[in-house]
Amino acid sequence: MEENENQVTVLNDLVKINNDRIEGYHKASENFKDTNTELLSVFNGFAMDSQNNKEELIEEIRRLGGTSEDGTTMSGKIYRAWMDVKATFGGNDAEGILKSCEGGEDAAKNAYKGALESNHLDPQAYSVVVNQQQKQLQAHDKIKALRDQLKD
Repeated sequence: MEENENQVTVLNDLVKINNDRIEGYHKASENFKDTNTELLSVFNGFAMDSQNNKEELIEEIRRLGGTSEDGTTMSGKIYRAWMDVKATFGGNDAEGILKSCEGGEDAAKNAYKGALESNHLDPQAYSVVVNQQQKQLQAHDKIKALRDQLKD
């Protein structure tokens, strides 16, 4: 029973990280509604990926007999507030917004790494988390590549 509780806790942490990503990418896309359709498409795609991740994690939590938590992390709230400040004072600075998104992806990368290293996941949950981690790493690399393109 305690083993399942530990798994549920780890998975709920990832639900919160995905909530952070959903809200963060929605906020980022608000800055480019009318100006940069490529970034808008990327941000909306990553928000949708995070929604799918969240739903998959909730299924695992239910399978383990747990209850999923809603909400976001404190660091995610700070990250979105910082994006608001940047947008207010920096305009629609694509490089700055991408830098903020990369910071959010770094937090997600650390959360997924921590979940996998926790040794609290059974093989099925572990498999779900590994698959999501791979997609998250690809998202991180895409954001970094887009940011680097703007530097040139």
